[in-house]
Amino acid sequence: MAALQASSLLVSSSSSSSSCCSLKRTITASIQVPKPSKLRLAVPSTVMTKKLVEELSTRNSYVLVEPLQMDVAQKDRALEPRLSPTPSIETITKLYAILEAIEDRVEMHDNIGEQRDNWNKLLLNSVNMMTLTATTMVAMAAAAPAPSLRACSTLLFTAATGMSLMMSKIQPSQLAEEQRNASRLFKQLQSEIKPMLARQSPSESDVKEMMAKVLALDGAYPLPLLGAMLEKFPAKFEPATWWPRVSNNHRQSRERKTIPNTERNGWSKDLEVEMRAIVQVLKSKDKQDYLRLGNLALKVNKIMAVSAPLLTGIAAASSAFGGSTATMVAATAGAMAAIVNGFEHGGQVGMVVEMYRNCAGFFELMEETIEATLEEQDYSKRENGDMFEMKVAMKLGRSLSQLRDLARKSMASRVEGTEVDEFGSKLF
Repeated sequence: MAALQASSLLVSSSSSSSSCCSLKRTITASIQVPKPSKLRLAVPSTVMTKKLVEELSTRNSYVLVEPLQMDVAQKDRALEPRLSPTPSIETITKLYAILEAIEDRVEMHDNIGEQRDNWNKLLLNSVNMMTLTATTMVAMAAAAPAPSLRACSTLLFTAATGMSLMMSKIQPSQLAEEQRNASRLFKQLQSEIKPMLARQSPSESDVKEMMAKVLALDGAYPLPLLGAMLEKFPAKFEPATWWPRVSNNHRQSRERKTIPNTERNGWSKDLEVEMRAIVQVLKSKDKQDYLRLGNLALKVNKIMAVSAPLLTGIAAASSAFGGSTATMVAATAGAMAAIVNGFEHGGQVGMVVEMYRNCAGFFELMEETIEATLEEQDYSKRENGDMFEMKVAMKLGRSLSQLRDLARKSMASRVEGTEVDEFGSKLF
């Protein structure tokens, strides 16, 4: 009995010891630290990767793909630009150079315009003071004969004749208006270039277009007087042209293009008919009216430009001779010369001529812009139709409803064979 109890104790102790050993091995294995392996980065999920790629693509304007999963062909395509490629540094540098030249021209035209406006005031005051002083001397010489008074009056009348001829030739008020218009138009070019640079979207065609516009403006409003001054008394009054003209060959080639897609970019048949009706109003009413007024102002300016030096010349010749009749002629001619000079240069008739010429050019530019837009058969190359309509309305000083009413009146007048009873622009 005692032997049996001893054997059972040995079995239980051995089993407990074996269980303890196995438990120790299990615990040791569970807390055993594995060997360090290579560090692996967690690859983001497909959705997150696509979002990141889209964001970088939009921000950098290039097609980016996942660098860990692309093959050789994808690597080549990753460097290809999208539909709006990022411009080269050379293109942006050229556009900055053009912008700098435009800013310099704006300052030059402002300074020269102010200078020529001062010319008009100072020369007018000088000529009128000389003419009136000479007229007074002639009257005094008639009352109390004195050779010195006649000599002084003759000299003053002669000097006034020369200065009046110079003013009639260069028309300082018209020169000042030319520089004001040039400065305004160059500032418009600035407003076109700055958004391109802000968006970083210029191309070589934009650079060429801006250069052509700058050169056209330089030709339309020259800075120097000698050899480059615009003719102040042309045989035919024509609108000012400060934009590059589209050649007929280029226009015909654009008309032969086919429509590559069916997307109309905000354009409709009704909108195209409306724009053509607006062009008809601008041609028949606004442009023709300013051409008529410009011709009238030009004729008046010609008459005054000839009359003022002629009258002072007559006064100078009459004052050189003695006698009551010659003195009366000299005094009368001198007084009339001062009046004509005051109306011509004080009233700035030359500036009025330039204003009419510029307004007629504005309407001609609008006609060409609308016609060129309608001739473009590729709607994707046109400006958005709704935006274009709004710009036309704003340039004419009208709301969209007023612009459409004007188009309906124009179409009705063509059907009835009558004339539109209002002008297209409410600004001029």
